[in-house]
Amino acid sequence: MKFGELKSIGHNVADSLGSGICLLVGYYETDIFAEAAGSPAGYIEVDFLTGTSSGSPTSPTLTKVIKLYQGALDRLCASHGANASAFAALTARFATDSRYGSHFTVTVEDQRGHRSIDGYLGTPGRKLKVR
Repeated sequence: MKFGELKSIGHNVADSLGSGICLLVGYYETDIFAEAAGSPAGYIEVDFLTGTSSGSPTSPTLTKVIKLYQGALDRLCASHGANASAFAALTARFATDSRYGSHFTVTVEDQRGHRSIDGYLGTPGRKLKVR
């Protein structure tokens, strides 16, 4: 699979979770940005390959939703003719601050060592352009 396709899948999965309307996994009301802002850490980093998170603690519902995304990633990749094993890493870091508001950073790495780190603003996630 081409690296650009992996990046697209990574953005789509992270944007779905960030939207709070997680149709990919059948949950309709989560707010990862509010949960991230509600603790001193100020962020939640999600590892979609393991279905785990770090940073701010997550509610039981958000913890369950994050775990569900691990299985959803397999299904989404299959619909693109790929396998989630094409990823060496797929994480997203969700945060809210006074400069950017709600934003997330998606890190994608493939098995050949190609790596990309892209920032997105708001919901839906619009690519952050650095000047």
